[in-house]
Amino acid sequence: MPAITGFTITRFDFPRDRVIGDSQVRFDTCHVACLELHTDAGQSGLGFMHAMFAPHPDRAELERGFRVQAMPGLAGRDPASLVHRVLRPRGGNNHALPHNFGEAIDQALWDLAAKQAGLPLFRYLGGTDPRVRAYASGLDFHLSDAEYVSFFRQARALGFDAFKIKVGHPDLAWDLNRLRLLDEAVGRGATVMVDANEAWTPKEAIRRLNAYRDAGHEILWIEDPCLREDYEGLRQVSEALPFVHVNTGEYLDLTGKRRLIQARGVDILNVHGKPSDVLRAGWLAAEYGVRVSLGNTFLEMGVHMAAALPEVDWLEYSFQNYNHLAAQPVVFESGWAIAPERPGHGLVLSDVARKDHAVDTVAEGRRPAVPPPSPIRL
Repeated sequence: MPAITGFTITRFDFPRDRVIGDSQVRFDTCHVACLELHTDAGQSGLGFMHAMFAPHPDRAELERGFRVQAMPGLAGRDPASLVHRVLRPRGGNNHALPHNFGEAIDQALWDLAAKQAGLPLFRYLGGTDPRVRAYASGLDFHLSDAEYVSFFRQARALGFDAFKIKVGHPDLAWDLNRLRLLDEAVGRGATVMVDANEAWTPKEAIRRLNAYRDAGHEILWIEDPCLREDYEGLRQVSEALPFVHVNTGEYLDLTGKRRLIQARGVDILNVHGKPSDVLRAGWLAAEYGVRVSLGNTFLEMGVHMAAALPEVDWLEYSFQNYNHLAAQPVVFESGWAIAPERPGHGLVLSDVARKDHAVDTVAEGRRPAVPPPSPIRL
């Protein structure tokens, strides 16, 4: 029986190739640390700690924290037994590990468990088809009109025929202009989703979506139209807009997702994050006959969960310039994501990235090496 014996943490800070964000936030730098869990059988599992708003602390501090707070529960344990264990934390034990350790651990454990079985992760989870339909997501709220058009025109040329844009500007005319520009960039008749990131009240969401339709824009879904826990408001939006699906739930834990579904406030449940949480959310959605979409996951590792859950129709792909971190990134072909057939989730940290782009301290990250260009250039 293999046992976990150690870990390696590698941290990165590097500039993004475009400003990404939505109606609430913007980012121009990528902060991520990679966790590798090692076993006495010579295998390693990879997970990611993505920091959105500020850099991770120095690598030495990350290692100290992981050694003290996480390794006692991992050392000597079989990875396959850990992914299937049932935990019922109580009192002070009911807390999250810092620096997104928990998500990285979960990803690394599933990677190791599938490798132990000699299977790609999606097949270990019961999937049979590695292909998942993907949509091009611009994270484009802060792009100029010219940059926005260039981005989606290139996405269309790469074979995508479904596109999600950011809306939620205080001025309705701005939203309508972005929809018009998208039509110019990708052609009429493409599948279009819009994401407001909780910018509106339910009444404003209904008004906006009717205005989009009156202007001739057919929308597949409106994502996060109002506050995440306004279950009644989300139900009102769904009922008032029979021609549009409400896609929401990404900001909620499993308890919140259950309340959302029971309130009939969601048509397509948005899930991402820990593989274990995604699976549980998928099972929950299946109980109620609710469809599922996979939001952004680091290096698109979520393609495995998307390929394994029969309720999933879509995977988000945002062209974030971090593919240089992986020796073999997830492949996209003609608007489809292809789950790797390699054992585990198939993502291995690139030796070149480890050598040329890793930074051990926050100070080093102030002068990051610029990563290779992404497929889309603005």
